Amino acid sequence: MILKAYKYNILTILLFILVFIAGCSSTKYIEDYQSIVTKVKIDSIDKQFEEQAYNYIQKDIRPSGTIGLNVKIYNIFNTKNGKYKTANIKPLGSPPPILDSALVEISRNQIEKFLKSKGYFNAKVKSEIKVVKKKAKLKFTAAPGSPYFINKLSYDIPDATIKGNFLREKDGFTHLRVGMQYDEDSLAHDREQIYQMMRQNGYRYFERPYVRYEPDSSQRNSKVSVKLIIDNPFDGSKHKVFTIDTTDIIIAENSDGFSNLQRLSDSLKNNKAVRGIRFIDLSNKFRRNPIVRYDFLRAGEIYDIRKENLTYDRLYQLNVFKNVKIEYTPAKDSSNRVHPSIFLIPQKRMNNRIEGEVPFNDGTVGFTLSNTYTNNNFLKGAERFQFQVKGGLQARKIENKSIFDDIYQRDFSVSASLSIPRLMIPFITVPMMGKNGMPYTTFSTSYLYALQKNITARRIFINAISYDWVETKSKLHSLTPLNIEYRFGSILIDTLDKSDINKYNENKELLESNFYNIKLLGRKDFTLGMKYAYTLNGEKLLQNRSFVYFKGNIDIAGNLLQLTSSAFGSKHDPANGDFGRIFGLPFNQYVRPEIDVRWYRNLGGDRQFIARLNTGVGYAYGNSTAIPFEKLFYAGGSSGVRAWQARTLGPGNYNRDVIASATARNASFGIDQLGQMRIETNFEYRYSMIDKLFGGKLKGAAFVDMGNIWNISAGNPQPETYFKFNQLHKQIAIGTGLGFRYDVEFFVFRFDLGLKVKDPQFVGAEQWVINKFLSGGKSFKENYKITHNPDIYRFVQYNFGIGFPF
Repeated sequence: MILKAYKYNILTILLFILVFIAGCSSTKYIEDYQSIVTKVKIDSIDKQFEEQAYNYIQKDIRPSGTIGLNVKIYNIFNTKNGKYKTANIKPLGSPPPILDSALVEISRNQIEKFLKSKGYFNAKVKSEIKVVKKKAKLKFTAAPGSPYFINKLSYDIPDATIKGNFLREKDGFTHLRVGMQYDEDSLAHDREQIYQMMRQNGYRYFERPYVRYEPDSSQRNSKVSVKLIIDNPFDGSKHKVFTIDTTDIIIAENSDGFSNLQRLSDSLKNNKAVRGIRFIDLSNKFRRNPIVRYDFLRAGEIYDIRKENLTYDRLYQLNVFKNVKIEYTPAKDSSNRVHPSIFLIPQKRMNNRIEGEVPFNDGTVGFTLSNTYTNNNFLKGAERFQFQVKGGLQARKIENKSIFDDIYQRDFSVSASLSIPRLMIPFITVPMMGKNGMPYTTFSTSYLYALQKNITARRIFINAISYDWVETKSKLHSLTPLNIEYRFGSILIDTLDKSDINKYNENKELLESNFYNIKLLGRKDFTLGMKYAYTLNGEKLLQNRSFVYFKGNIDIAGNLLQLTSSAFGSKHDPANGDFGRIFGLPFNQYVRPEIDVRWYRNLGGDRQFIARLNTGVGYAYGNSTAIPFEKLFYAGGSSGVRAWQARTLGPGNYNRDVIASATARNASFGIDQLGQMRIETNFEYRYSMIDKLFGGKLKGAAFVDMGNIWNISAGNPQPETYFKFNQLHKQIAIGTGLGFRYDVEFFVFRFDLGLKVKDPQFVGAEQWVINKFLSGGKSFKENYKITHNPDIYRFVQYNFGIGFPF
């Protein structure tokens, strides 16, 4: 593998040499009278305004950075015969910033206007151009003068009612105050807030141009007075407050829209309003209540733009309408009423999706194929029904053999779910909970069959009821009050047949070395429990900004059954195999909390730093001595410690050389390296590399990952797998690496290359395997293969994925 790593390094070096040779000097591709802008400097501007001022420099004359990788890529693909192409331009990289005096003047003027908008009313900006050998440097020097401060705020609002509303509510939103430096952004903010205030208080036809500001800077000592003016309508009348009249909700015949206007007209005449809403479904595919439930424009109430926006949001979130439009018609009399009409165009109700994926890495390869049928309006109330069939297999790569010669795992599953857009709780009237997001009640069932070659077969039947709701846009809750699992496992390892003594010994060793986890795989049991998850700031994950993300969940099972068992006087001794039972099966009792905390920090532009802590523990108690196999944790993988393949790290200081034979070691893959506790930390720096690459953007990442898994419950025969706080520094794995993210707006394709730095399976200084990678890696790997055959030690691990790792 070290030879392969050297090959990767050589190819990378050659690629960068090619880029720099081809793009080292863009000046040779331009005309003799042209120059390329290599540097732009803005001088004598307050530090707090420098970055904003730089944004007013025209993009076509901004340098692309110190390395200029975007320009170099552009030069490779968009030059011909020593000149830049004028046709058939490839969307790769960015063209060089060619000097344009007109753009320099526009930039100078825009910077000057920007400074004046920040209170520097006497600001002057001059530009300077220096050209040496077709390379230009631009300098914008500002003479801002003294900033002006607001010394007086006055209001010219002829409508007494509006003035009263403004004076009552302004303290809750205004950015303007006496003594502050004049700032037009603050004026724009307050103008928008006044518009929203008016629209929230019934003024349906109030528009932004009615709000004006008149600054007066004719005073001495750099002072400015600001007058707010809220004009009456241009015809001299007053702004009117409107109340909601009867609402029409009209659903088109199909996804093509309203094609039969005569039928629509007849329906409007023949249908009467019920509780202030006239519901007309020209498609005959929707029930009334599930749709009108999310109309927040209620008859008799004062018009409020927040309720209009809320109606838009929720009707779209039902996921059954491709277009939602609300129009208002004023009443013909003088009653100041508006008649809302909500026009809904349905989208296609059903779809079928076939998906396949090929998960692979240095050690394994496989495929998964699934077919998912979806009906978004299953019971004519925007109920989402899904039925999925999924199957797959995974194989180990063996030199000089076909890809799927050693298939070690086969999986098959069938699942169905029905999601209803409201909370359905028996015997309880749930208040309306759609103001911050759509609530859902989901009924789900699934069956899973998993075969681990020559080891175990598992059959799991799961049924659950879940409630999902939104407290605020940033706070999501998910509660599963009922989760029922039937688990039937069987052990396939034959330790009775001694006709082939070698095979018998290998099976015996396999069972003994992995007895704890294999016993879990072979269990037949029952689970009755509940789950809860809380997510904070999940909607910000794709935004390049600073925030803290948190997700916590807890899985609890068996307490109700244990309480019932105790109430009937039943006593059991789980430690000696005497378990409480239901339906003839022992029931599980455990708690499994898990948290994921991330700190996202924007560093300006496309740069971002992320620190993450992901930890969880599964603890069995009461009627159980161990948590179910599926509840165990693993380390490594594309979203964990990326220098390790998933399920090849830990637990603790575990080393697979304790399994004596190659056959048993091979068969144990994916079983022996699991644990009841996990701690992982990740640190990642993200940055932009190429702005234009085949319609997308290429971004880079550098990362450091640390963590491991451990056992905490008694019974595992390997003492080195247990968590020991005073040995934590010896049990933590460390990996580092580089990554690439190809962002095509709707998808992010990810490739991460992880390098092992510290490997806890070794002892003492031998844990720092980075030293072996740099020197002596070949002999180290040869020795490792002798003691760990058929395992191969890989210093470098590559990971492919869709989306960010976290």
